Amino acid sequence: MGLFDKFKRGLAKSRDALFGRLTGLFHGRKLDEALYEELEEVLLAADVGFETAMWLVERVRRLAREQKATDGSELPGLLQQAMEEALEDNDPSMKVAETGPSLYLFVGVNGVGKTTSIGKLAHHFKAEGKKVLVAAGDTFRAAAIEQLMEWGNRSGVDVIRHTQGADPAAVIYDAIAAARARSADVILCDTAGRLHNKANLMAELAKIHKVVERELPGAPHEVLLVVDGTTGQNALLQAKSFLEVANVTGMIVTKLDGTAKGGVLLPIVREFHIPVKWVGLGEQMDDLEPFSPKAFAEAICQAPESAS
Repeated sequence: MGLFDKFKRGLAKSRDALFGRLTGLFHGRKLDEALYEELEEVLLAADVGFETAMWLVERVRRLAREQKATDGSELPGLLQQAMEEALEDNDPSMKVAETGPSLYLFVGVNGVGKTTSIGKLAHHFKAEGKKVLVAAGDTFRAAAIEQLMEWGNRSGVDVIRHTQGADPAAVIYDAIAAARARSADVILCDTAGRLHNKANLMAELAKIHKVVERELPGAPHEVLLVVDGTTGQNALLQAKSFLEVANVTGMIVTKLDGTAKGGVLLPIVREFHIPVKWVGLGEQMDDLEPFSPKAFAEAICQAPESAS
């Protein structure tokens, strides 16, 4: 299955919700101010957010003027162009170490799919021929260690772990030592998902950063914030909270196949200026994909097959 087909399948609920509302707007209508106001309401209902919805409507207006578009049937194509423009600066590439292993740190609250994303990325990198190690740095929650062990077994990668309650920085220190000894290419490090006590989390992350920077200069090469796409605007609130305590360099948006709120990706990129690196488009091992703005915009704005 090609990348566009994966996005089309994974974003089916978001596309059906958005296009179903758009159909009522452009059918037999002219592009006028009344239609643009209704488009804004549709975008807000799709969890695009107020600021980004206003921005998109203004871009659609501009594109319509430039292309001399007057018919409502041209609206989906114009909206697709505007979405691609909104996401054009998004760079999904992952920073790689010049020498030695690349270390990626994962942050995010419990239940967003952080452990699952680590497991899927381990599978992805292994399929590329890389040797991967996983560090079970969320020692606060015993279930997190068990879940990573299960994903390690499924992916065929080693998991470095300590007992529940151990020092997370010590786990990651051991993972770096193991990576050197085993000539690993990638280290994927889980961290605790609690956010109710920001001071503790900040102290924990600061200690992890100190150990990582000392043992592996230039690391962490990415700090990836994982958010749950099904929560819509709540994903934005989570992102704001973690941006206050972690040096986030990229985001992973999970569970997009299970929601009609895929529009939340747009304000995540536009308002936080942090790239979405990966998106979860299904439950299979290979359903975590590098984010493609073009595939996303096309999959969201294309008519469902039943409507074509």
